[in-house]
Amino acid sequence: MNINGIINVYKEKGYTSFDVVAILRGIIGIRKIGHTGTLDPDATGVLPVCLGKGTKVVGFLTNKKKSYRAVFETGYTTDTQDISGSVIKRFEGITSLEQVKEELEKFIGDYQQTPPMYSALKYNGKKLYELARKGITIKREPRLVVIHKIEQIQQIDETHFSFEVTCSKGTYVRTLIYDLGLILNVGATLSELERTAVEPFMLKDALTLDEIRKLESINKLSNYIHKIDSIFYSYGELIVSTNYDKALYNGNELPISLINSKYDKIDLDLRIRVYDSHKQFIGIYKTVLRKDVMILKIEKMFY
Repeated sequence: MNINGIINVYKEKGYTSFDVVAILRGIIGIRKIGHTGTLDPDATGVLPVCLGKGTKVVGFLTNKKKSYRAVFETGYTTDTQDISGSVIKRFEGITSLEQVKEELEKFIGDYQQTPPMYSALKYNGKKLYELARKGITIKREPRLVVIHKIEQIQQIDETHFSFEVTCSKGTYVRTLIYDLGLILNVGATLSELERTAVEPFMLKDALTLDEIRKLESINKLSNYIHKIDSIFYSYGELIVSTNYDKALYNGNELPISLINSKYDKIDLDLRIRVYDSHKQFIGIYKTVLRKDVMILKIEKMFY
């Protein structure tokens, strides 16, 4: 089956991201499938899955901002930083919504975060969680992540709180919560996590595996597969004339004159969606210097 694009899957609790890919292979009947960012088995929400030539955009989507709704509980910490783990410390005392809000909002911006041991990051070829299960702890260096936005901070009961966060690639929300608990000196552990967006895919449009199965059975699934170029709609667009088609198909460089009329000023590293004369999406070009002359160079080919 020739299917190329991205499908917005709602990952349900209990499934790994790998499980979702394996099930989709069975439903759709194609082998070339890849997900765009791991969600823990207990987490739910948006999981864009790339199909066919759409797998070429996995790297682009992995780097996109992601949004989550999280619920956490104060009073203890676990070895996994969520409720699936074993309790390693209990704390006395409680905290208020005002204290949570004040400290949580301080994380907005650049944030040096130490990845948890229970993660899929690798050390000498081994995933950290595999080592953690054997009782091995590896020193991890803090990594720079960005918290773009934290909002809707609410208190559910005496020990449970919730909030919404938009963050950069590589951010562990459970570690953010763990760090918050240490600052408040009450301990904090993630209890629920739902991914609500991976730009440009939103929770309201996500399909469960059962919904996908039903759509495929009535031959309507193709209506819900997003075109590859849809994730690049924030870039400018260029449709070339027929005399440039061959150059496009060969991935050749293009003259900057093709876009001069579209911009008052053209900066380096400007990215453009480029289509052939038949309006077929070919790839992403960007502006670079070649011997002090600005040109358009192919960055990623999707043809």
